[in-house]
Amino acid sequence: MLEIRWHGRGGQGAKTASQLLAVAFLKAGRFVQAFPEYGPERTGAPILAYTRVDEQPIRAHSAIIHPNLAVVLDPSLLREQHVTDGLSHEGLLVVNSGQSGRVLEFSRVVAPVLSVPGDDLAKEAGSRHTNTVMTGVISAWLGEPSLDQLLSAADEVLARLSPPLRAGARAAIRLGFAYGLAADGRKPEAGTAKEGDRHVETASRDLAGTPRGTNSTG
Repeated sequence: MLEIRWHGRGGQGAKTASQLLAVAFLKAGRFVQAFPEYGPERTGAPILAYTRVDEQPIRAHSAIIHPNLAVVLDPSLLREQHVTDGLSHEGLLVVNSGQSGRVLEFSRVVAPVLSVPGDDLAKEAGSRHTNTVMTGVISAWLGEPSLDQLLSAADEVLARLSPPLRAGARAAIRLGFAYGLAADGRKPEAGTAKEGDRHVETASRDLAGTPRGTNSTG
């Protein structure tokens, strides 16, 4: 089973990202699950969201304690939350660093780190949020779902947005996907992640042993 834990703040779209990626995996023939876990209900408050993907029906409905990927939408959360809790050295920490060229320092991080200039990529796409950028990065780095499946999922999940906002989200997904492809297989220094290098500490995509074939969904 592939388990992804999203760390964000209210209004940054962690819940939407978890759902968007789940719907895309559903289109790829997987069984999926996505749900949020809220703290204080206010804009800017830290929240968690989860995505589960498997080839078999998913019975678990609890919070994800040992994720394969931990995705951080707001870099300030690195100082406020234990974003790597339960993440093993075989997992991956994906962090929105904000801007290109920014260097993030990590302590006690055993997992590989992929640092993404999500704010810059979102701005380039004409979007206000980095959540869609990060779904593109993850999809490309994992090798599935496909870009077409992700874009189709975005059309469904973001159907209530105005056409300009939806177009910006689609452009952000495309830029994130391209960034994820460029990042695959590169290795940064241990404990650091520098923007612009598009580096990642491991070339392994198959984090959860998820086969590439399709299956019936439910």
